[in-house]
Amino acid sequence: MRLSEAEPGKKVRVKEITGGPKARFAAMGLSRGTELKVLKRAPLGDPIEVEVRGYKLSLRLEEAKFIEVE
Repeated sequence: MRLSEAEPGKKVRVKEITGGPKARFAAMGLSRGTELKVLKRAPLGDPIEVEVRGYKLSLRLEEAKFIEVE
């Protein structure tokens, strides 16, 4: 499943980052094995807000599609 498909309230773990700005994702603390909690989506679905390593992060759906989670 992709992070862009995860529902609010769900906890997921990063399985793989398949593309996109990998260095930027790493700088935000997103790497293989990192646990995330999907907090909410904007009214039109984009962006989504996740909690990662104790802080809140907003990601565009286009970015979230590169993050495979389980």
